[in-house]
Amino acid sequence: MNRRTFLQAGLLAGGTALARPQTESPSPAPVKPFELDEATVTDLQAAMKSGKHSARSITEQYLERIAELDKHGPAINSVIELNPDALAIADSLDTERREKGPRGPLHGIPVLIKDNIDTADRMMTTAGSLALSGSIALRDSFVAQRLRQAGAVILGKTNLSEWANFRSSHSSSGWSGRGGQTRNPYALDRNPCGSSSGSGAAAAANLCALAIGTETDGSVTCPSSINGLVGIKPTLGLVSRSGIIPIAHSQDTAGPMTRTVADAAILLGALAGIDANDAITNESRGKIQTDYTKFLDPNGLRGARIGVARKYFGFSEKVDALMAAALDTMKHLGAEIIDPADLPSMGKYGDSELQVMLYEFKADLNAYLERLGPKAPVRTLKDIIDFNDRNADKEMPFFGQDMMIKAQEKGPLTTPAYVKALKKDHDLSRKQGIDAVMTKYKLDALVAPTAPPAWPIDLANGDPSGGGGFTGPAAVAGYPHITVPAGSVFGLPVGISFVGKAYSEPVLIRLAFAYEQATKFRKSPRFLPSADLTART
Repeated sequence: MNRRTFLQAGLLAGGTALARPQTESPSPAPVKPFELDEATVTDLQAAMKSGKHSARSITEQYLERIAELDKHGPAINSVIELNPDALAIADSLDTERREKGPRGPLHGIPVLIKDNIDTADRMMTTAGSLALSGSIALRDSFVAQRLRQAGAVILGKTNLSEWANFRSSHSSSGWSGRGGQTRNPYALDRNPCGSSSGSGAAAAANLCALAIGTETDGSVTCPSSINGLVGIKPTLGLVSRSGIIPIAHSQDTAGPMTRTVADAAILLGALAGIDANDAITNESRGKIQTDYTKFLDPNGLRGARIGVARKYFGFSEKVDALMAAALDTMKHLGAEIIDPADLPSMGKYGDSELQVMLYEFKADLNAYLERLGPKAPVRTLKDIIDFNDRNADKEMPFFGQDMMIKAQEKGPLTTPAYVKALKKDHDLSRKQGIDAVMTKYKLDALVAPTAPPAWPIDLANGDPSGGGGFTGPAAVAGYPHITVPAGSVFGLPVGISFVGKAYSEPVLIRLAFAYEQATKFRKSPRFLPSADLTART
C-alpha cells in the first residue's frame, strides 16, 4: 500500500497526466487464448472430477501462462519465483485423489502467495529485498501450512512493494530490488497498487487460480480494487501471521485475492484458524467459520441496512458516478441505504497510525529476523539499512529508505508515546469510528469506493500524493473489509468496499456476493500498453 498518507494515489487517476487527448484506442498485446481463463475453483474441481484435467495438467497450464505473459509478451512481472516442486506436488495430489478422493475444494488448485510468506521448501522468502536473497525459512508459515493441508499447489511467490512498502515515503508501489516493477495488466503503464502488487496482477491476468496477499493498510484491498478482483482483509487474528515478514502486529493480516466472491470465501475458510504461534488468533476462538461459502446468498442484500461513508467520496467524479450506480443497484436488490453514515473520527488518527507502524516495524521485524536463525543474511533492521547503503545502486536506484531510518530511531514497545498512539488508534477507529456509526444507524455494513483507478507508474517521483480510498478505518480497527469490482474508468477497474464490525465476515460475504451476482463487473484484462482514454467506462 501507499504508507505515506495511506493510499496516496488518485490525483492522476483516469489519465490526466497525458498532455494531449487520446484519439484512438490503444491496441492490446497479442495473447493466446487460455483454456482456464476466469476459471473458478468450482470449475477446476469439476474438470478434475470428470477426468478432463488433473492437478498436474492444470498446474502445467498456469505455468505455461506465466511463461507466456509474465516475463515475456505483456511482461507484467508479477511472479518473483516459481516453486520448482509444483509439478511433483500436483502429481502426489492426483495420486491421492485417485486413491482416497479429494481433501476438499482446494485439492489440486494452484495458488500464488506473496513473497513475504514463509515456505520451508526450495523457495526463498525475501519481501522483495536483496538483503534477504538466499533466505530459506526454517518452517512453513501458518498460511502455507493451511494451504498444504487443504491440498493446494503452491505455484510460486509474487512480487511486492519491497518490505511491503514500508521502506520509503516516495516509493513506486509494485517495485522491489529483487523483482523490479510489477505492471497493471489492464494498462501496462499503470501501477498495480501495493504492496500485494504481484498477487493482484497475477490473479487478474489468470496466472493462477487464487492468490494471497498481506495487508497492513490497503495492501490486499487496493491492489484487488485496481486489478478488478475480490479482496478480503479479515478481522485481525482470524488468519495467523506467524511466518509472515511483518510491518505492524496491530494491523497485519493475510487475505484472499481472487476473481470471485465464492473463491474468496473458499480460500478464507482454508486460511482461518487458531495458531499457538500467534496469540491474537485465540480471540477468534468460537468465531471462525470452517466454511464461508454457506453465506453466499444472491438475495443477501434484501433487508440489509447499508451506510454510505460519504466523506470518502469526491476524489473522482467518474468514481462517484460508479458508486451512485452501485447504491441504486443495492436499493433495487432490497437494501435500505442510509446516506450519509459518516465516521465521526475520520481523519483524526493518521499521524498516530504511522507512529504505531514505525515502532512495531522495528520490534516485529527484528523478532522475525531473529527467528530465521544464525544463517540469516541479515539479523536486524539496522543490518538491512546498512545493506541498502552498501548496495544503493541495486536497492535504491529510484527511492531511498527514510521510513526504515525513522523506524530504527524508535524505542521499545513500552515507550509511552507508542502506548498512547496505539490506544488513540483503537479508540478512534473502533469505539468512536466503525462501531459508533454502525451502532447509531443499526447498519450491516459501511460502503465507499475502495481506491482510485490505477495511476501511471512513476519511478522518478514515486506514487502521487493525495488521492482517496476507504482502506484506513478497517485497517486501523483490525476489522473486516471486502472489495468487489464496481465498474471501470477508462477501462481501469474500480472496486466498492464493504466494511463491518469485528468478525462480521459472514455478513460482508453475503452482501458482497449479492452485489457481485447482480452486476458481474469483473472483466479479464486486455494488456493494453496504456489506458484507453476513449473508453466510456
